Amino acid sequence: MAHVQRMSTTLLKTLRDDPADAETASHKLLVRAGYVRRSSAGVWTWLPLGKKVLDNVCRVVREEMDAIGGQEVLLPALLPKEPYETSGRWEEYGDLLFRLRDRKGADYLLGPTHEEIFTLTVKDQCTSYKDLPVILYQIQTKYRDEARPRSGVLRGREFQMKDSYSFDTTDEGLAEAYRLHREAYMRIFERLGLEYRAVSAVSGAMGGSASEEFLAPAAAGEDTFVDCPRCDYAANTEAVTTVVAPADPLAHGPLEELDTPDTPTIETLAAQLGVPASATLKNLLVKVDGKITAVGVPGDREVDLGKLGEHLAPAVVELVTAEDFADRPGLVRGYVGPQGLDLPYIADPRVAPGTAWITGANKPDTHARNVVCGRDFEVGRYLDVVVVEPGDPCPRCGAGLEIGRAIEIGHIFQLGRKYADAFGLDVLGPQGKPVRVTMGSYGIGVSRAVAALAEQTHDGAGLCWPREVAPADVHVVAAGKAQQTELALELAGRLGEAGVRVLVDDRAGVSPGVKFTDAELIGVPTILVVGRGAADGVVELKDRRTGEREELPVQEAVARLAAAVR
Repeated sequence: MAHVQRMSTTLLKTLRDDPADAETASHKLLVRAGYVRRSSAGVWTWLPLGKKVLDNVCRVVREEMDAIGGQEVLLPALLPKEPYETSGRWEEYGDLLFRLRDRKGADYLLGPTHEEIFTLTVKDQCTSYKDLPVILYQIQTKYRDEARPRSGVLRGREFQMKDSYSFDTTDEGLAEAYRLHREAYMRIFERLGLEYRAVSAVSGAMGGSASEEFLAPAAAGEDTFVDCPRCDYAANTEAVTTVVAPADPLAHGPLEELDTPDTPTIETLAAQLGVPASATLKNLLVKVDGKITAVGVPGDREVDLGKLGEHLAPAVVELVTAEDFADRPGLVRGYVGPQGLDLPYIADPRVAPGTAWITGANKPDTHARNVVCGRDFEVGRYLDVVVVEPGDPCPRCGAGLEIGRAIEIGHIFQLGRKYADAFGLDVLGPQGKPVRVTMGSYGIGVSRAVAALAEQTHDGAGLCWPREVAPADVHVVAAGKAQQTELALELAGRLGEAGVRVLVDDRAGVSPGVKFTDAELIGVPTILVVGRGAADGVVELKDRRTGEREELPVQEAVARLAAAVR
């Protein structure tokens, strides 16, 4: 028997107008439909209908995690400082951490993620290779002190997340755990009704090797990803790679300095010399953990600072300031070139060996022509750091890439031994010697998945939940008269006995128009209207997603709805 929820007694207040601060559809509709309410900046209360949706997402996640042998645990959210100092993330996380002290002066944090604590848990519980492999997971509240929380539950300071961790003694075991999670994630997102793409990603501060993100395409998404229309290549823009064949560095003329007054920008330089910006070399100066570093990219491209930061994580990357030039006479603002530059030099792969450029001559009002990579300067490290643009070549097949926006809903990492090394996580191997454990880390944004579903499935009238996550299977609407309300409650009870989850609008003194509007806004997949035909034993079924309507005898409607949930 399923629960019948009556709107007359439910804590549910719908709104006609959008919240003043809401920009995304999910933010507007989840608030208007009475699923969530703002408690403070980036912190949300899940009201009864919202909690049902959130719990349904959690149920699907649990079922698929259990199916791959995952064991659910619940670790504390209030965590001691020491493990995060050991891993280095007490400092790396910077202002994102909520830090606090107890009455004795001991430092704590509210957990943003739990690699350290899971590692220590397994170290305490597992001593032999016979105890592994093991997959542990939890669904728990996480905390990150976002500078600009926005978009409702999409980017909050407190959020629900499923994080799981695999522990193996071999790299082959890690690869198998990664495969199991990848396939489980696909089943989870398919069951939830999410359109998604699995894309290559960078590991960033998490460390490790293989890394993929699961993205839900949506206009409100803060992530950008590339998709190849010809092959199956897809990647977060931060993980897009570029392959450029090297040329012969001796195939160019000698370096030549040019008098170029008043050309501190690529635009002014290209205009004065009558060359395309792509022929010039832009050298951006940044500080990497406080050390000035030059980043070279073609003049017609921009450096993606987020991408650069991901590649260099956990180092802190900042732009230089005017003060940084004050005591370095060799750095001339607007006229920096890589030749003879006494700085670490990072370059995009487009600055390939043998390519020739017009770039700064490290002198005021002077540039240089035929500055050749591999002849006049060397690149210390190649990183894909330019902002990806539509039409850039696919690294797999060469076709022009397409760019879309998406919401990150999951991320999987092969962490390797980063945390096992930090905490000395060894087990006794089959030969009687210690074996260092290797780990994987796998996350799903549970509360974020609710918002992603709202973004992908809503229409002009409101939310349109897939049945798997909806707060009810059927929304029974009594059009208004007392006998219609009586029949609506009777039908709701019969459906509940048949295992159908029911939300019934039995509110007195509320007009049929308001009830119908609320039913559309709330977004239960099937709406059963008890209206004028009720006197003749006829009700109306409406599919919320397609808008299709059908009048049926009461008994047939009950039988059909009961059969649909079996």
